[in-house]
Amino acid sequence: MAELLDPRTVRRIADRIGLRPTKQRGQNFVVDANTVRRIVAKSGVGADDVVLEVGPGLGSLTLGLLETGARVTAIEIEEALAAELRHTVSELQPAAADRLLVVHADALDVTELPGPRPTMVVANLPYNVSVPVLLHVLETFPDWSIGLVMVQLEVADRLVAGPGSKVYGAPSAKLAWYARAERVGTVPPSVFWPVPNVESGLVRLVRHDPPPTWASRQQVFAVIDQAFAQRRKMLRSALSGLFGSSAAASEAITAAGLDPTARGEMLTVEEFARLAEQLG
Repeated sequence: MAELLDPRTVRRIADRIGLRPTKQRGQNFVVDANTVRRIVAKSGVGADDVVLEVGPGLGSLTLGLLETGARVTAIEIEEALAAELRHTVSELQPAAADRLLVVHADALDVTELPGPRPTMVVANLPYNVSVPVLLHVLETFPDWSIGLVMVQLEVADRLVAGPGSKVYGAPSAKLAWYARAERVGTVPPSVFWPVPNVESGLVRLVRHDPPPTWASRQQVFAVIDQAFAQRRKMLRSALSGLFGSSAAASEAITAAGLDPTARGEMLTVEEFARLAEQLG
Protein backbone atom coordinates (compact mmCIF):
# COMPACT_ATOMS: atom_id res chain seq x y z
CA MET A 1 0.00 0.00 0.00
CA ALA A 2 1.35 3.40 -1.00
CA GLU A 3 2.39 6.01 1.53
CA LEU A 4 -0.09 8.80 2.27
CA LEU A 5 0.28 11.97 4.32
CA ASP A 6 -0.02 11.99 8.10
CA PRO A 7 -0.11 14.97 10.50
CA ARG A 8 3.66 14.97 11.06
CA THR A 9 4.46 14.88 7.34
CA VAL A 10 1.90 17.60 6.60
CA ARG A 11 3.50 19.90 9.20
CA ARG A 12 6.98 19.12 7.89
CA ILE A 13 6.01 20.00 4.33
CA ALA A 14 4.19 23.14 5.44
CA ASP A 15 7.20 24.29 7.45
CA ARG A 16 9.54 23.58 4.53
CA ILE A 17 7.64 25.90 2.20
CA GLY A 18 6.67 28.43 4.86
CA LEU A 19 2.95 27.72 4.54
CA ARG A 20 0.55 29.36 6.95
CA PRO A 21 -2.98 28.23 6.03
CA THR A 22 -5.39 31.14 5.58
CA LYS A 23 -9.16 31.46 5.86
CA GLN A 24 -9.03 33.71 2.79
CA ARG A 25 -8.07 30.71 0.67
CA GLY A 26 -10.32 28.34 2.59
CA GLN A 27 -7.29 26.17 3.34
CA ASN A 28 -7.95 23.11 5.51
CA PHE A 29 -5.82 20.06 4.70
CA VAL A 30 -6.83 16.44 5.39
CA VAL A 31 -4.22 14.79 7.60
CA ASP A 32 -5.85 11.39 8.15
CA ALA A 33 -4.98 8.62 5.68
CA ASN A 34 -8.06 6.56 6.56
CA THR A 35 -10.31 9.48 5.68
CA VAL A 36 -8.52 9.93 2.35
CA ARG A 37 -8.95 6.26 1.48
CA ARG A 38 -12.63 6.42 2.48
CA ILE A 39 -13.20 9.39 0.15
CA VAL A 40 -11.35 7.69 -2.70
CA ALA A 41 -13.33 4.47 -2.17
CA LYS A 42 -16.65 6.34 -2.23
CA SER A 43 -15.64 8.06 -5.46
CA GLY A 44 -15.17 4.75 -7.23
CA VAL A 45 -11.97 5.91 -8.95
CA GLY A 46 -10.13 3.14 -10.79
CA ALA A 47 -6.89 2.67 -12.67
CA ASP A 48 -8.51 3.59 -16.00
CA ASP A 49 -9.74 6.98 -14.80
CA VAL A 50 -8.37 10.44 -15.38
CA VAL A 51 -9.28 12.47 -12.32
CA LEU A 52 -9.56 16.24 -12.18
CA GLU A 53 -8.72 17.52 -8.72
CA VAL A 54 -9.21 21.16 -7.76
CA GLY A 55 -7.25 22.60 -4.85
CA PRO A 56 -4.96 19.67 -4.04
CA GLY A 57 -3.15 21.68 -1.38
CA LEU A 58 -0.40 19.59 0.17
CA GLY A 59 -1.44 16.47 -1.71
CA SER A 60 -3.35 14.34 0.80
CA LEU A 61 -6.13 13.42 -1.59
CA THR A 62 -3.83 13.48 -4.63
CA LEU A 63 -1.76 10.67 -3.19
CA GLY A 64 -4.88 8.65 -2.39
CA LEU A 65 -6.13 9.04 -5.95
CA LEU A 66 -2.76 8.08 -7.44
CA GLU A 67 -2.70 5.02 -5.19
CA THR A 68 -5.56 3.57 -7.28
CA GLY A 69 -3.48 3.70 -10.46
CA ALA A 70 -5.51 6.59 -11.89
CA ARG A 71 -4.06 9.62 -13.64
CA VAL A 72 -4.58 12.93 -11.84
CA THR A 73 -4.70 16.46 -13.20
CA ALA A 74 -4.53 18.85 -10.25
CA ILE A 75 -5.32 22.57 -10.45
CA GLU A 76 -3.62 24.57 -7.70
CA ILE A 77 -3.72 28.37 -7.37
CA GLU A 78 -0.77 28.70 -4.96
CA GLU A 79 2.58 28.59 -6.76
CA ALA A 80 4.44 27.15 -3.76
CA LEU A 81 1.86 24.40 -3.32
CA ALA A 82 1.82 23.55 -7.03
CA ALA A 83 5.60 23.13 -7.05
CA GLU A 84 5.65 21.20 -3.78
CA LEU A 85 2.95 18.78 -4.94
CA ARG A 86 5.22 17.39 -7.65
CA HIS A 87 8.01 16.99 -5.10
CA THR A 88 5.74 15.27 -2.55
CA VAL A 89 4.45 12.73 -5.06
CA SER A 90 7.97 12.03 -6.35
CA GLU A 91 9.12 11.48 -2.77
CA LEU A 92 6.24 9.34 -1.44
CA GLN A 93 4.96 7.62 -4.60
CA PRO A 94 7.81 7.86 -7.14
CA ALA A 95 6.23 5.26 -9.45
CA ALA A 96 3.14 7.46 -9.74
CA ALA A 97 4.92 10.72 -10.59
CA ASP A 98 4.37 10.32 -14.34
CA ARG A 99 0.61 9.98 -13.78
CA LEU A 100 0.35 13.46 -12.22
CA LEU A 101 -0.15 16.72 -14.11
CA VAL A 102 -0.14 19.94 -12.07
CA VAL A 103 -1.75 23.09 -13.43
CA HIS A 104 -0.75 26.25 -11.58
CA ALA A 105 -3.81 28.48 -12.03
CA ASP A 106 -7.02 29.77 -10.53
CA ALA A 107 -9.56 27.03 -11.32
CA LEU A 108 -12.12 29.67 -12.28
CA ASP A 109 -9.81 30.84 -15.07
CA VAL A 110 -8.98 27.40 -16.48
CA THR A 111 -10.71 26.58 -19.76
CA GLU A 112 -8.32 23.94 -21.11
CA LEU A 113 -6.42 21.10 -19.50
CA PRO A 114 -3.22 19.33 -20.54
CA GLY A 115 -3.22 15.59 -21.17
CA PRO A 116 -6.23 13.30 -21.53
CA ARG A 117 -9.72 14.57 -20.76
CA PRO A 118 -10.94 13.91 -17.21
CA THR A 119 -13.42 11.13 -16.65
CA MET A 120 -14.09 12.06 -13.02
CA VAL A 121 -13.80 14.97 -10.61
CA VAL A 122 -12.74 14.30 -7.02
CA ALA A 123 -11.84 17.27 -4.88
CA ASN A 124 -11.74 18.84 -1.45
CA LEU A 125 -13.07 22.19 -2.63
CA PRO A 126 -12.01 25.36 -0.80
CA TYR A 127 -14.89 26.50 1.37
CA ASN A 128 -15.00 30.06 0.05
CA VAL A 129 -15.32 29.25 -3.67
CA SER A 130 -16.76 25.73 -3.71
CA VAL A 131 -20.02 26.48 -5.56
CA PRO A 132 -18.63 28.71 -8.34
CA VAL A 133 -15.70 26.33 -8.90
CA LEU A 134 -17.99 23.30 -9.10
CA LEU A 135 -20.35 25.01 -11.56
CA HIS A 136 -17.39 26.19 -13.66
CA VAL A 137 -15.92 22.69 -13.83
CA LEU A 138 -19.29 21.25 -14.82
CA GLU A 139 -19.76 23.80 -17.60
CA THR A 140 -16.19 23.89 -18.92
CA PHE A 141 -15.27 20.20 -18.91
CA PRO A 142 -18.32 18.25 -20.11
CA ASP A 143 -16.63 14.86 -20.58
CA TRP A 144 -16.53 13.71 -16.97
CA SER A 145 -19.56 11.79 -15.78
CA ILE A 146 -19.01 11.03 -12.07
CA GLY A 147 -17.80 13.28 -9.29
CA LEU A 148 -17.27 13.33 -5.54
CA VAL A 149 -16.61 16.64 -3.84
CA MET A 150 -16.01 17.51 -0.23
CA VAL A 151 -17.49 20.84 0.83
CA GLN A 152 -18.66 22.53 3.99
CA LEU A 153 -21.65 20.56 5.32
CA GLU A 154 -24.01 23.51 4.93
CA VAL A 155 -22.97 23.84 1.29
CA ALA A 156 -23.42 20.10 0.76
CA ASP A 157 -26.98 20.34 2.02
CA ARG A 158 -27.70 23.22 -0.35
CA LEU A 159 -26.26 21.39 -3.34
CA VAL A 160 -28.42 18.30 -2.84
CA ALA A 161 -31.62 20.10 -1.77
CA GLY A 162 -34.77 19.75 -3.83
CA PRO A 163 -37.68 22.14 -4.43
CA GLY A 164 -39.59 22.95 -1.26
CA SER A 165 -36.59 22.52 1.01
CA LYS A 166 -35.63 25.45 3.23
CA VAL A 167 -32.09 25.34 1.84
CA TYR A 168 -33.06 24.89 -1.82
CA GLY A 169 -31.66 27.82 -3.75
CA ALA A 170 -29.81 28.98 -6.84
CA PRO A 171 -26.88 26.56 -6.32
CA SER A 172 -29.30 23.63 -5.99
CA ALA A 173 -31.20 24.50 -9.16
CA LYS A 174 -28.09 25.28 -11.21
CA LEU A 175 -26.40 22.05 -10.18
CA ALA A 176 -29.55 20.14 -11.14
CA TRP A 177 -29.08 21.48 -14.69
CA TYR A 178 -25.92 19.38 -14.96
CA ALA A 179 -26.15 16.48 -12.57
CA ARG A 180 -27.94 14.53 -9.88
CA ALA A 181 -26.43 15.24 -6.48
CA GLU A 182 -26.53 13.06 -3.38
CA ARG A 183 -24.92 13.48 0.02
CA VAL A 184 -23.01 10.28 0.74
CA GLY A 185 -21.13 11.03 3.94
CA THR A 186 -19.79 13.50 6.46
CA VAL A 187 -16.23 14.26 7.50
CA PRO A 188 -15.44 15.50 11.03
CA PRO A 189 -13.31 18.62 11.65
CA SER A 190 -10.72 16.57 13.55
CA VAL A 191 -9.18 15.09 10.39
CA PHE A 192 -8.16 18.53 9.06
CA TRP A 193 -5.29 20.90 9.74
CA PRO A 194 -6.08 23.55 10.76
CA VAL A 195 -9.22 22.19 12.42
CA PRO A 196 -12.26 24.01 10.95
CA ASN A 197 -15.30 25.01 12.99
CA VAL A 198 -17.69 22.96 10.86
CA GLU A 199 -18.21 19.47 9.53
CA SER A 200 -17.73 18.70 5.87
CA GLY A 201 -20.05 16.79 3.57
CA LEU A 202 -19.32 14.43 0.69
CA VAL A 203 -21.49 15.03 -2.36
CA ARG A 204 -21.65 12.48 -5.18
CA LEU A 205 -22.47 13.81 -8.62
CA VAL A 206 -23.81 11.85 -11.59
CA ARG A 207 -23.97 13.95 -14.72
CA HIS A 208 -27.07 13.90 -16.90
CA ASP A 209 -28.30 15.78 -19.94
CA PRO A 210 -29.71 19.28 -19.35
CA PRO A 211 -33.49 19.66 -19.42
CA PRO A 212 -34.93 19.63 -22.95
CA THR A 213 -35.43 23.32 -23.76
CA TRP A 214 -34.72 25.83 -26.49
CA ALA A 215 -33.68 28.41 -23.88
CA SER A 216 -29.95 28.80 -23.36
CA ARG A 217 -28.25 27.85 -20.12
CA GLN A 218 -27.49 31.55 -19.57
CA GLN A 219 -31.18 32.42 -19.87
CA VAL A 220 -32.22 29.67 -17.48
CA PHE A 221 -29.60 30.69 -14.93
CA ALA A 222 -30.65 34.34 -15.22
CA VAL A 223 -34.21 33.33 -14.30
CA ILE A 224 -32.91 31.23 -11.40
CA ASP A 225 -30.81 34.12 -10.09
CA GLN A 226 -33.74 36.52 -10.23
CA ALA A 227 -36.13 34.07 -8.62
CA PHE A 228 -33.84 33.60 -5.63
CA ALA A 229 -32.53 37.17 -5.34
CA GLN A 230 -35.38 37.79 -2.89
CA ARG A 231 -36.58 34.28 -2.26
CA ARG A 232 -39.71 35.20 -0.29
CA LYS A 233 -41.16 37.16 -3.21
CA MET A 234 -43.77 35.67 -5.48
CA LEU A 235 -42.51 34.86 -8.96
CA ARG A 236 -44.47 37.69 -10.58
CA SER A 237 -42.64 40.20 -8.38
CA ALA A 238 -39.25 38.47 -8.38
CA LEU A 239 -39.20 38.26 -12.19
CA SER A 240 -40.73 41.66 -12.94
CA GLY A 241 -37.33 43.18 -13.70
CA LEU A 242 -36.47 40.38 -16.12
CA PHE A 243 -39.76 40.59 -18.04
CA GLY A 244 -40.26 44.34 -17.79
CA SER A 245 -43.14 44.51 -15.35
CA SER A 246 -45.10 42.46 -12.86
CA ALA A 247 -47.97 42.11 -15.36
CA ALA A 248 -45.62 40.89 -18.11
CA ALA A 249 -43.99 38.48 -15.67
CA SER A 250 -47.42 37.11 -14.67
CA GLU A 251 -48.31 36.57 -18.31
CA ALA A 252 -45.02 34.77 -19.00
CA ILE A 253 -45.32 32.62 -15.89
CA THR A 254 -48.88 31.61 -16.81
CA ALA A 255 -47.78 30.85 -20.37
CA ALA A 256 -45.14 28.52 -18.90
CA GLY A 257 -47.91 26.65 -17.09
CA LEU A 258 -46.94 27.95 -13.66
CA ASP A 259 -48.60 29.95 -10.89
CA PRO A 260 -47.53 33.63 -10.75
CA THR A 261 -48.04 33.60 -6.97
CA ALA A 262 -45.67 30.68 -6.45
CA ARG A 263 -42.16 31.24 -5.16
CA GLY A 264 -38.91 30.22 -6.82
CA GLU A 265 -38.08 27.81 -4.03
CA MET A 266 -40.88 25.52 -5.27
CA LEU A 267 -39.68 25.23 -8.90
CA THR A 268 -37.64 22.46 -10.48
CA VAL A 269 -34.89 23.27 -12.96
CA GLU A 270 -37.19 22.02 -15.73
CA GLU A 271 -39.79 24.60 -14.69
CA PHE A 272 -37.14 27.32 -14.62
CA ALA A 273 -36.26 26.29 -18.17
CA ARG A 274 -39.92 26.66 -19.25
CA LEU A 275 -39.92 30.14 -17.76
CA ALA A 276 -36.71 31.05 -19.58
CA GLU A 277 -38.32 30.06 -22.86
CA GLN A 278 -40.74 32.96 -22.35
CA LEU A 279 -37.88 35.45 -22.58
CA GLY A 280 -38.12 35.11 -26.36
